[in-house]
Amino acid sequence: MAGSNPPQGFYAISAGTPPARPRLNGAVKADVCVIGAGFTGLSAALTLAQSGAKVVVLEADSVGFAASGRNGGQIHTGHRKSQEELERWLGNVHARDLWDLCEESKALLRENVRTHAIDCDLKDGLVIAAHNTRAVPALAEETEYLAKHYNYSQMRMMNSDETVRQLGTEAYPAARYDTGGGHIHPLKYARGMAAAAEKAGAVIYEHSRALAVDEDRGGANVRCTDGLVTAEHVLLATDAFIADLAPQLARYIGHVESFVSATEPLGDALNAKVLPCDAAVADTRHVLDYYRKSADGRMLYAGRESYWTIPKDIAAVVRPRMLSVFPNLRDVKTEYAWSGDVGITATRMPHLGRLSPRLLFAYGYSGQGVALTNIGGKLMAEAALGKPERFDVFARVPPTPFPGGALLRKPLVSAALLWFKLMDAV
Repeated sequence: MAGSNPPQGFYAISAGTPPARPRLNGAVKADVCVIGAGFTGLSAALTLAQSGAKVVVLEADSVGFAASGRNGGQIHTGHRKSQEELERWLGNVHARDLWDLCEESKALLRENVRTHAIDCDLKDGLVIAAHNTRAVPALAEETEYLAKHYNYSQMRMMNSDETVRQLGTEAYPAARYDTGGGHIHPLKYARGMAAAAEKAGAVIYEHSRALAVDEDRGGANVRCTDGLVTAEHVLLATDAFIADLAPQLARYIGHVESFVSATEPLGDALNAKVLPCDAAVADTRHVLDYYRKSADGRMLYAGRESYWTIPKDIAAVVRPRMLSVFPNLRDVKTEYAWSGDVGITATRMPHLGRLSPRLLFAYGYSGQGVALTNIGGKLMAEAALGKPERFDVFARVPPTPFPGGALLRKPLVSAALLWFKLMDAV
């Protein structure tokens, strides 16, 4: 079955049939045009529509088609950089402002689920597992630092014995349990956010790829194959594909292909032994493994990354990693396997900013997007509504271009990825 999956794999099968939405045909006007119906764009559209703005969303395929509907569904705390790193780089005040927005992003996701009755299998609990003994001190030190300096008390370290009990594997010497993290069914969440935005008044056009954006005295114009949207503001929310519309941002965005698989349901006996805490799990490797169980008791396991190609048999790539952690799954079939393009930045921080006063962008969540996209979209919406202060907390984070220029960027990033894989294996 793994070879005949839809692009969103198990998520598409389990999310059911989405509602039909029209394709843009003709010219329309809006206060704001949002490009991209993933988490960022939908969060922006919902915020704008709730404020009374006339919002049009353009989606090249269907709601949640790309990363927002294919990812591991993990809700993480903070950024890919630690707070100590951010303090050294940006100063204590800026680092704390970024932390506060991260915390708001998790709260906003949960508020969206509750307020709009989004059925997305939301569950609390995230474990960061030390992949070797050398990784344990840094994990413990960060946990203590966040408790002491940020009053974050939802994390605690687990020793080897508790890690085995909670995760059902002896693969890790220690781990950290974060009750502030969690996991969701991402495609169901995207579809729920789309329905909430539409209920608030936003209009979503699917199969309406934005081909170009320009400006004139009448406003900003977004041109599609069979239509045109003219708006006061345009919000670019296409993540890994941002350079298609804004080539000047190409040097700041990298693409990594991530691979995910889903087993058949484990059954009661295995379900009780494998990951009994039912949290999401990510390890401390640079090229990490991350996994969780679905609501119907499947193991959703993601591992390996590629900058160049997608293997023909994704399940064969991921399965050895899963069995190295859970050898008792050797007789459990992998039913689905799929891949998705992850947008990363050289700093591993989201990149928010402006191409002009009318054109705003947000992308590059670097694997932390399930939570952070919610605040990214909301902040873009706030800026379009004339309240840019919080948006500028992210926009002030200086981006770093990937090295190499147009020809060498992919080979150099691929080489860096290989280096990290080697370091993980040492």
